[in-house]
Amino acid sequence: MSDQVVDGTLSDEAQAAALEELQASPAPRGGSADGNLDVILDVPLSLTLEVGRTRLSIRELLKLTQGSVIELDRVAGEPLDVMINGTLVAHGEVVVVNDKYGVRLTDVVSPAERIRRLR
Repeated sequence: MSDQVVDGTLSDEAQAAALEELQASPAPRGGSADGNLDVILDVPLSLTLEVGRTRLSIRELLKLTQGSVIELDRVAGEPLDVMINGTLVAHGEVVVVNDKYGVRLTDVVSPAERIRRLR
């Protein structure tokens, strides 16, 4: 059975689709109206702390030996960049907790800014 349109109206054989009205659903417990986040909470992410950067030529790279010092573009004491999957999310400083390194967040990039940087 095929639907036929004659003069902009459906033939007797065709029926209009019943569409439900969209209604706002209540926000989840976290207060977010973005939907249920439970499905992505266990997705692994890569967290990187960036101390600084530099550019080297291949000649300079090949000259590196044990004990070589590479100068970075950051001043001592400047905050580290905290990146998740390559996206800057915060700045922080290195701390030692129970003989392990950690990072104390000193500034968190706003969600709006994080989204803007993704584009």
